Formats: sequence, C-alpha cells, structure tokens
Amino acid sequence: MEIIEHYLYTKEHEWINIEENVGTVGITEYAQSSLGDITFADLPSVDKEVEQFEQLLSVESVKAASDIYAPISGRIIEVNDELTEDPGLINKHSYDKGWIVKIEISDMDETSNLLTGDEYRSYLETLERDDHQETEE
Repeated sequence: MEIIEHYLYTKEHEWINIEENVGTVGITEYAQSSLGDITFADLPSVDKEVEQFEQLLSVESVKAASDIYAPISGRIIEVNDELTEDPGLINKHSYDKGWIVKIEISDMDETSNLLTGDEYRSYLETLERDDHQETEE
C-alpha cells in the first residue's frame, strides 16, 4: 500500500499535500481500493468554506457511496474537473491525477490533528489486525 511520507493523513483515509498555505486533497490508496471502482464524484464548488473533518463531498462506487471529509479548514480554491468525466482517476492515480480539491488553508495549527506517513501506516496495520481477528472468530 503506497503511503507518501511528506503527505499528512486522516483516520478516514484522506491525504493532504501542503505547499505554502495550499493543501491538495485526495483519498488514499487504501480508501480507493476499499471503495472499488469509483463511478461518480459530487465535487464541491470553488470558494466554499470548509471546516476540518466536515463532509467535503460524496463519491459513489460499484460497492457503495462514501463521504470524503476535509482534512483541514479553509476555502476551496480549485476542484479537479477531470473527475467529472473520469472519476476513475481516483482509483488509477489516487496520489496525483486523482486529487480532488485544493484548499487555501485558514489554520495551519490544524495540521497537528493529522497523521504523518508513519502514523498512518501504523494505523492501517491496526485495522488489518482487527480485520484478521474478526475473520478468525
């Protein structure tokens, strides 16, 4: 499972790559593989203000609909319009072409609420252990 070390992560499997005061947001490889083939992304509008951990958008896949949450507070300054025509980019390129929105960050201190690459990797290991234990019971 690919995890990019300099990105930050949420326990809901979103990632954010911060450059200066702008964060590019997407979902992790773990999230997209759990969802299956994504068929629709209900993208938010540019200039929308979002709060950390509030619902940002919904995606639909062959398996289910799922909410995606904002990893940080701020104003959406760009959406990945390519996802309108090809939402499967999230599956194929979850860490680059499959990005979802760019947020102008309003409170950099909120990054302390996010996981580093190592912390996210450890979190995934606990999920896998829990899944393994459930299948043994």
